[in-house]
Amino acid sequence: MHPNATRYAAALLAMAVGNALAADPAPTGRALGLLRSHAQAARASAPDRFVARDVIVDKDGSQHVRFDRIYAGLKVIGGDLVMHSRHGRYQGVSLTQSEPLVLSVRPTFNSRAAIVAAGAEFGPDFSGTPESALVIDARTSAPSLAWQVRLHNERADMTYLIDAHHGRMLDRWSNRETAAANGTAHSLYSGDVALVTDSVFGGFEMRDPSRGNSRTIDGSNSRTSGRVYKDADNVWGNGTVSDPATGAADAQYGAAMTWDYYKNIHHRTGINNDGKGAYNRVHYGFGYNNAYWSDSCFCMTYGDGDGTHLMPILSLDITGHEMSHGVSARTANLIYSGESGGLNEANSDIMGTMVEFYANNPKDTPDYLIGEQVFVGNIAGSASQRALRYMFNPSADHASPNCYDSNIGKLDVHYSSGVANLFFYLLAEGTSAKTFSGVNHKPITCNGSTFAGVGRDKAQKIWYRALTVYFTSSTGYAGARAATISAARDLYGATSAEAKMVATAWSAVRVN
Repeated sequence: MHPNATRYAAALLAMAVGNALAADPAPTGRALGLLRSHAQAARASAPDRFVARDVIVDKDGSQHVRFDRIYAGLKVIGGDLVMHSRHGRYQGVSLTQSEPLVLSVRPTFNSRAAIVAAGAEFGPDFSGTPESALVIDARTSAPSLAWQVRLHNERADMTYLIDAHHGRMLDRWSNRETAAANGTAHSLYSGDVALVTDSVFGGFEMRDPSRGNSRTIDGSNSRTSGRVYKDADNVWGNGTVSDPATGAADAQYGAAMTWDYYKNIHHRTGINNDGKGAYNRVHYGFGYNNAYWSDSCFCMTYGDGDGTHLMPILSLDITGHEMSHGVSARTANLIYSGESGGLNEANSDIMGTMVEFYANNPKDTPDYLIGEQVFVGNIAGSASQRALRYMFNPSADHASPNCYDSNIGKLDVHYSSGVANLFFYLLAEGTSAKTFSGVNHKPITCNGSTFAGVGRDKAQKIWYRALTVYFTSSTGYAGARAATISAARDLYGATSAEAKMVATAWSAVRVN
């Protein structure tokens, strides 16, 4: 640590704290005061400024304030932290940054050259004007000054990090983290379901006033593109793809179930916990075999599939998955690359699956398969159903590993998620064979261990607390193990069987 870093940081933070306390004597101000007095633990340096992004207050008075770090006016990727306190006393800090920042913020490789470097990989068919900004990449032991470049078109939305001195590509990730009246709907995947809609002049529209005005719009290239779906009799769809409102009903129903899940299980009201609903775009593109969350529009986008291999990408676990990307973006903000990207995808698989269990829909019985309903030719209840991912045995997709190794961060994030998916399954269900939706869920541990899980209710609460209280943007698998153990100790006691079982489940997937 720089010999004067603590003294300078304390002086800088003292000014920030004085202003913050005057305006806000509540958790944010107190947490800034703790940052001042524990600058070394926060890896604070003189040019640092901290901006609060989220606050969680426990029933016992514990407070967890999430901060983004700004260094000399620049955003610090991987510099975010969570300050933990109880009754105003410091309890600890969660962060990934390993040392205080000491580096020049003057680039020798300019913005235009960085855009060219990013464009060489993205291709020339980007839309609009490329965006670029200087940032600090502090996710490794050797922080770098970098240009963060965003390029996008209808098919992709990418962020590139380009070294601001040498022009090297440091990283890249997708920004698409691949959501009143009583109506009824004949959905494609969930059967006949109830929808809350909005009564408007001449009929109804697919907007839910009871859930933050969550709504579904036409994302196709038709003349109604961009419009909220409307209907005269408040009965939506016909249960087949021949009626565009059928898929819209699946999206709206999935958004409602996900909203209810987070509210009733985790006491979170909406993706951003502010009571505001997101929106769905359906029938996007042509033969589009994907779905994604975009934080920039605060929306979910769903394709119709190619009709040969995949049907519309709108099953309940997928809608829960996409909305959960939004929850991650508004809490830990796990970077969509490397191990943190795998944990980001796993979080969405985990929470999307828990939405499916919460809904307990008889037409879409809950299981630990991801997206099995969207495969053409799948027979519900059969033992040989295909799926996008298999949480109880990730390697069944022939690409995802069951067991951790040090190279896992080099995999596509949809595959590196496998280890966390299996961890969660083992934590919830244990190692004995179980059958869900007609499929035998028989996991195999990486160390040959056998044990009973803690149950879904406890497992989902442990994971959610770890995500919202302990994970930071660049948390990897070792950090996830520590975070979930801390979460279990908070919820069930420092020496609880639940905390021990979290450690056991991680060891079973070789995260030690």
